[in-house]
Amino acid sequence: MKNIEKERLAQHQNEEKDWLKWGPYLSERQWGTVREDYSAHGDAWNYFPHDHARSRAYRWGEDGIAGISDRYCNVCFNIALWNGKDPILKERLFGLTGPQGNHGEDVKELYYYLENTPTHSYMKHLYKYPQNKFPYNELVDENGKRNRYDLEYEILDTGVFDNDAYFDVFTEYAKADDNDLLIQITITNRNKSAAEIHLLPTLTMRNHWTFKDMSKKPVINKKERDNSKYVHIDHPYTGNYNLYFEDADHLLFTENETNRETVYNQKNKHPFKKDLFHKAVISGDYALATQNDHGTKFAPLYKRELKGGESITVKLRLSEKNIANPFGSTFDNILIDRRQECALFYNNIAPKATTEERKILTQAFAGLLWSKQYYNYEVERWLKGDSKTSQPPEERLKGRNSSWKTLRNHDILSMPDKWEYPWYAAWDSAFHCASFALIDPEFAKDQLLLFTKEWYMAPNGQIPAYEWNFSDVNPPVQAWAALQIFKTDRKENGKGDISFLKRMFNKLSLNFTWWVNRLDRHQNNVFQGGFLGLDNIGVFDRSHGVPGGGTLEQVDGTAWMALYCLNMLEMSLEIASEDDSYEDMATKYFGHFVFIAEALNKMDSDKVNTWDHEEGFFYDRLVMEDGRSTTIKVRSIVGMLSIAAVLNLKSSTLNKFPKFKASVLWFKKYRMENLKYVVIQEYSDGEDLLLSLVPKDRMRPLLKSLLDEKEFLSPYGIRSLSKIHETPYQIKIDGVDYSINYEPAESTVSLFGGNSNWRGPVWMPMNYLFIKALQEYYEYSNGNMTVEYPTGTDNQLNLMEVSIELSKRLIKLFDLDEHGNRPINKLYEKYYQNPHFKDLVLFYEYFHGENGRGLGASHQTGWTALVANLIEEVSQTGNADRA
Repeated sequence: MKNIEKERLAQHQNEEKDWLKWGPYLSERQWGTVREDYSAHGDAWNYFPHDHARSRAYRWGEDGIAGISDRYCNVCFNIALWNGKDPILKERLFGLTGPQGNHGEDVKELYYYLENTPTHSYMKHLYKYPQNKFPYNELVDENGKRNRYDLEYEILDTGVFDNDAYFDVFTEYAKADDNDLLIQITITNRNKSAAEIHLLPTLTMRNHWTFKDMSKKPVINKKERDNSKYVHIDHPYTGNYNLYFEDADHLLFTENETNRETVYNQKNKHPFKKDLFHKAVISGDYALATQNDHGTKFAPLYKRELKGGESITVKLRLSEKNIANPFGSTFDNILIDRRQECALFYNNIAPKATTEERKILTQAFAGLLWSKQYYNYEVERWLKGDSKTSQPPEERLKGRNSSWKTLRNHDILSMPDKWEYPWYAAWDSAFHCASFALIDPEFAKDQLLLFTKEWYMAPNGQIPAYEWNFSDVNPPVQAWAALQIFKTDRKENGKGDISFLKRMFNKLSLNFTWWVNRLDRHQNNVFQGGFLGLDNIGVFDRSHGVPGGGTLEQVDGTAWMALYCLNMLEMSLEIASEDDSYEDMATKYFGHFVFIAEALNKMDSDKVNTWDHEEGFFYDRLVMEDGRSTTIKVRSIVGMLSIAAVLNLKSSTLNKFPKFKASVLWFKKYRMENLKYVVIQEYSDGEDLLLSLVPKDRMRPLLKSLLDEKEFLSPYGIRSLSKIHETPYQIKIDGVDYSINYEPAESTVSLFGGNSNWRGPVWMPMNYLFIKALQEYYEYSNGNMTVEYPTGTDNQLNLMEVSIELSKRLIKLFDLDEHGNRPINKLYEKYYQNPHFKDLVLFYEYFHGENGRGLGASHQTGWTALVANLIEEVSQTGNADRA
């Protein structure tokens, strides 16, 4: 069969049709973000809380449930619901703020991304809405009573979904053309008794006019033709569109403007405010909401009572075309076609995968695609405030992100989680792109390139980390991601995109220099990089300096830089195949890598170093101001990360670049004798060259620990902290006691808000790096190196086999076991045995180190979508022993 979705992607790339103008770009949470925070001292959660969101216009975006928008979020569409009992209209997802949650911010709703294609030609979303009063207060109060040692109190714990007392709300979008979107909303009463439901498919014009000058205010006007009603959108930025809808009980109009009386206790100039629909539905008084036939917010209202098990379907169509019969048989046929095209597209990604694996893969990619979001943040304008409204406090001018005045973000970006993390994080995005490369390599390239643009990257070469602190330091994985995209693209299309690599390489050279100048304080090639994305993995908060004013020479900082060197070296050689001027850059990064590897591995008798010969592990080194030093003997993936910095250079590659090869031979012969540790081992002319941060004699003890089920190897992947720390590790620094212990689940410490934990759980991106590294070692050894798997058994596997076994453990997190349960649902197996739950998969932020339970953000599809890469890779090895 023809792969129609691939044809659409090609049409988009050739600029024949703008298939990506409309997509799932609407945020799930705009309130409580840094962008909407105009307080004096950066109190984002309390400055714009959930309770204000229904009444207060946003400055930098919009939010909603199962929503879509144009790529600049000017025209937004989402669903709103009311069950006849809730105190508020359900227009957006509810969750706890960071201070409210006993483990940080947390969405308290049930929703699932079921399907989505790269051009968003077909999208399907499921929201489960309770039929009884939504337990807002109960969720806040009960979590407030719990401490960090307690489980989070989730919505399934409240009992509101017991006895199937809920509605399944399916929202489907299908594109008839690039500017013609079919919308179908299907609501099913899962209970045996009748229940009332109000549906408001809502159209909202983002409010620009309040905060800046516009040439013309947008407007939604009611129209009528042949006894059928529709609305016409006239927008100066987006153009003209019609929204067609089936006959409704009421047509509601208002303005997307702040209710100043409700929010600020100030007089309104008119009563048509953002929260009017909420007031009308809750009170049952529609007089004011139906008074006008125009506005900047509109919804047809459908009020129904559904019998037990009954479903209703409501059809709408958003189109730039004038369509005489928008809901004829053509509507249904297009919807059927798009569903089939979506299924075909994903079946072709991993044709040898099992049926269950394809379900997981499809939902993983659906979540990745649904988590695209329009992201707008112009720091300088944000700091100064909006001239048309009140000026923010002067303290802001020197507050959060004040040094990032050149940052101007106005793009579609892949979010880690559109509710919990509705802002990009630089290293998250890089891993997202490794998954995007399998389904839309051009989007993956564009996304990664964004971070190198002058309106993202700082003039000094620093890449912004995340909106709460752009100056923080995320691991430098952009070069690694660029190579993953390049190789995936080449495998699919037969030719790699050298132009993309070159563009990435040139800008990353600036970023690399920033790292070297900023984070190698002692100029000894050992790096001090802050928290490096691993939040609370240390005995103290690495982002805020070292107790006693010392410095921490970090194994992970050094390993990341070694990996960065190797990635840049490999990119240099790929580019040099078409532009030989880049061959010299390969030599530069080769030399830099050698010195970093030497610095990490050297053994001086008069100093404390990172490698512990007796324990066979790399540890961070703490250097005090008076010159005293000690190692912090925490066995974590900080030390294990050294394994990831590896590159196997084939002899055929070396022979293609004689200047680079000559430099390697010269370095080995003349320069290596002056190094205190021999980095290049066993290399002879005509053979492959292995560049590894970990020498061979140190690789085996590290692998022994990595694959030991009493240490790092859990039933579901590699733990972030060794299980030996069930007995806490303790150290005294400047008279203060610090400790760390193995915590396989939620964090019990408050570092980074306590909403993530690197002290024991399994994290997908780190596991993926280890898997790719093992495959690189395998290529060099030709399969001759074997290890015990698991450690302590007689089971000898080569490193490729080990990588496959690790992949299977990670896939098992999401797969059904022999009892029909998925490990991620450990606490809620009763619900997920239900036929209306059993096929639904969530992609959590991280996972319990013992039982695989999903932890953290529940829709962190971004880097957890890497499970789809693993399914694709493992499926190529055959189906044996994968059930």
